[in-house]
Amino acid sequence: MRLYVNIDHVATLREARKTDEPDPVQAAAAAERAGADGITVHLREDRRHIQDADVTALARSVRTVLNLELGAHDEIVRLAARIKPFQATLVPEKRQEITTEGGLALRKTDRRLKAAIARLKDAGIRVSLFIDPSMKTIDVARDLGVPAIEIHTGRYAHTWRRGDAALKELRRAATHAKQIGLAVHAGHGLTYQNVQPVAAIPEIEELNIGHSIVSNAVFWGIEEAVRRMVQLVKQQPPRTT
Repeated sequence: MRLYVNIDHVATLREARKTDEPDPVQAAAAAERAGADGITVHLREDRRHIQDADVTALARSVRTVLNLELGAHDEIVRLAARIKPFQATLVPEKRQEITTEGGLALRKTDRRLKAAIARLKDAGIRVSLFIDPSMKTIDVARDLGVPAIEIHTGRYAHTWRRGDAALKELRRAATHAKQIGLAVHAGHGLTYQNVQPVAAIPEIEELNIGHSIVSNAVFWGIEEAVRRMVQLVKQQPPRTT
């Protein structure tokens, strides 16, 4: 299991004052020192947190791997193709949303998405699609020719205290995706309290977690916050059925 630490909200704090601190590059380095397997950032069309200069600097400084989340906007796809992060995860994006509200609504006829995938792949970038845990959507992702998907764990994050239906849905989706040849990642709303059941799903090989880590870094410091999440993700109890 790999843990990629999303540092978007380090930039959110910086942009609250439009100053130069805290620095996402320093945050990424601290996360790596604490055991992160990769760094994730989302360059939004409205540039609400991460900026183009951050992505450029991170592409130079990250020692693990850089996972760039992006909408299929021509300008940002061009930037990604130039910077060449290890991985690009295509996500849905609405200007008014607080955070990503769900997975991509995939269609095999979506010319814009297909063009973005092709351009990123031509640049030598591994492409992943952020999607809901739907068998039909997973099949479309496979047909679009990407090697990986990231399953949206938002429903689980909202309902895990009330039952395990969403967790079972994640398990079924991860099993199906793995069976048809896709690498399976997951993320959204995962915290120190709810991450372990998701990390215990054997088909999932990568988790992307940001807000909970950055939030608790206020109290613990970012290295300690990452270390605690690494421990939860990588030291799983025996799986129960």
